[in-house]
Amino acid sequence: MFLTRSEYDRGVNTFSPEGRLYQVEYAIEAIKLGSTAIGICTKEGVVIAVEKRITSTLMEPTAVEKIVEVDKHIGCATSGLIADSRTLLDRARVECQNHWFVYNERMPVESCVQAVSNLAIQFGDSDAGGLAMSRPFGVALLFAGIENGEPQLWHMDPSGTYIQFDAKAIGSGSEGAQQNLESNYTPLMSLNEAINLALITLKQVMEEKLNSTNVEVMTITPNDLFQMCNKETVEAAIETIK
Repeated sequence: MFLTRSEYDRGVNTFSPEGRLYQVEYAIEAIKLGSTAIGICTKEGVVIAVEKRITSTLMEPTAVEKIVEVDKHIGCATSGLIADSRTLLDRARVECQNHWFVYNERMPVESCVQAVSNLAIQFGDSDAGGLAMSRPFGVALLFAGIENGEPQLWHMDPSGTYIQFDAKAIGSGSEGAQQNLESNYTPLMSLNEAINLALITLKQVMEEKLNSTNVEVMTITPNDLFQMCNKETVEAAIETIK
């Protein structure tokens, strides 16, 4: 006799008769409760714009970091459980520094994403020390990087699957945002056009009005590498889309 769905829920690495891992699906659902992040890759570079949810007037907005620098040539945006994302980002940073130390070169973007993916798929797996994660990581990541002068955008989900995209949205408004990106994205668009498209897409899916406090924007280009846009730049970009 088959077990009921609730019994398959308890096994983090047990397949259901339909071939599904419910714990991974639940982790993906947790990401849909997170803030929206949008990445757009162009010939000039990669743009990532992220919603910052300030749930209280007493919160310090600068303490909410949704975009982080992994290395000079790699940036990452997260959506989902912040604590989980920090664990994965720490692994990404360590792998990049180890690669630089051993090979005296910047780590390829895909290799960095793969290293993080290897950690993400270790849920339920007990090693020699008896340590095992009790559940999948409830976070999705957007990696933006430069490799051999070429911009790249990668997406990774809780199952450890990573895929390269030209434009990708994650988080609570990802479905509507992804449709807008599919309709308006063109490979030949400039970096400024990509910033405008990212902000316009965020504007459509966010409940609050866009401003430099609840939105973060990052660019990564072959010349300047990782650059966070300051408040004045974000405000100016928001003015152009009104």
